[in-house]
Amino acid sequence: MITKDNIFTYSYKGLVGLIYLIMGKKDKIHDLFFEEDIFKDVKRNTTRLEEASNAVAEMQKNPYRYKYKKSNGKIGVGTFDAYNAEQVKTFLSNEGYEITEVEEVKKSAFNVDIMLTSPIKVGELSFALVQVSTYLRAGISLIESFRILAKQARKPLIKKIYNMIVYDLLAGESLSEAMAKQPKVFPKLLTNMVKSAELTGDLPTILDDMAKYYEEIDKTKKELKSAMTYPTIVFVMAIAVIVFVLNYIVPQYVDMFSSWGSDLPPITVMTINFSNFVQKNLIEMLIILILILVLYIVWYKKVTPFRTFMQYIYLKLPVVKKIIMYSEVSMFAKTFASLLNHGVFITDSMDVLIKVSENEIYKRIIVKTVKNLNRGGKISEAFKDSPYIPLVAYEMIVTGESTGKLGTMMEKVADYYDNLYHNATKQIKSLIEPAVIVMLTFVVGLIIISIVVPMFDLYQTIGSI
Repeated sequence: MITKDNIFTYSYKGLVGLIYLIMGKKDKIHDLFFEEDIFKDVKRNTTRLEEASNAVAEMQKNPYRYKYKKSNGKIGVGTFDAYNAEQVKTFLSNEGYEITEVEEVKKSAFNVDIMLTSPIKVGELSFALVQVSTYLRAGISLIESFRILAKQARKPLIKKIYNMIVYDLLAGESLSEAMAKQPKVFPKLLTNMVKSAELTGDLPTILDDMAKYYEEIDKTKKELKSAMTYPTIVFVMAIAVIVFVLNYIVPQYVDMFSSWGSDLPPITVMTINFSNFVQKNLIEMLIILILILVLYIVWYKKVTPFRTFMQYIYLKLPVVKKIIMYSEVSMFAKTFASLLNHGVFITDSMDVLIKVSENEIYKRIIVKTVKNLNRGGKISEAFKDSPYIPLVAYEMIVTGESTGKLGTMMEKVADYYDNLYHNATKQIKSLIEPAVIVMLTFVVGLIIISIVVPMFDLYQTIGSI
């Protein structure tokens, strides 16, 4: 049934379906509707399982705010989730806190420190995993390892996260179970890998592997951010310079030109008209620009069809296509290799991988893979003839399946496309910088020419007299 909530989705699918029909790609029409239903089913089932798991994990637990005396005599404040106030006081006292007050607080939008639950930054998570692995290899217990992390933490939220881990470990739960109780903090991939390590008894090795994995992710994100920062600053400054020239410099010449009483060149008239337009509508232009940016960000985060459409557009742009494709394939292969090499079932891996990728197009490819696996097919069948999966990656996956070394082959795919991703990132940086500089030079040069040409005409007229 078409409702107010899904009318945009149906409109989008209908438009794309019409385009496929015109192009004669009837099989794509089937995939468009059928795969979407599968994707929704998988997503719906996964969400239900997570909600049930979270409900059990948080059963009877309440948030408490406590006050404690610091070593310098000052009073500190923190929050902790437990079953009653006495457990909070007992646990924190045993952890070395001099508790002065404990009170239960209600969850509401006004209690920011209670409601705020966010993932640990990738870099911080990677370093924490290395620390725990090092402590375990040195013979320090798991509980004591997280106690050390809690004492080292400077941020109250991070301190609370580690204290909650210690609390659950003391209650007799495993590390994976303790992490699963904080699903918004610890990635599901990490929780599954830790659970696998607990079965094999090699937790330090898994923690080292995951630390390396998250370190590479953090490095990739920082590299992309660094590559885009300078061109973005240059572009913003270029726009600011152009607006300043049109708004303050050009108007100073308008009165002078009008006093001459002679016809101005077309380029000068165009510049003056554009300058007048900017002066009259600058505030409105800024408001519209900000509104467009806000709408884009909100729609991209909240509206799946819009996000899918934009990601489809990005995958058609020459250089951007390479960056997205290499990043997604590298991330998929890297994550899948870690899961396979540590004994996690393929079907469970797909559930994790759907959440790893933020690209709707690649999520659908993974969903198609799940469908093939349920039918007894191969992973590579979902990647065959896909325009978003490089042929080299497909062939390497086929080779890994035929040789029984899919995990090893996935590692090679990840390394290969990770290198290509870094090269593509450098390439787009080297392309954007000169493009922005050329644009700025062209526009400012055009404005200068529009001002200089009438002055030359005047000098020539005066000289002829």
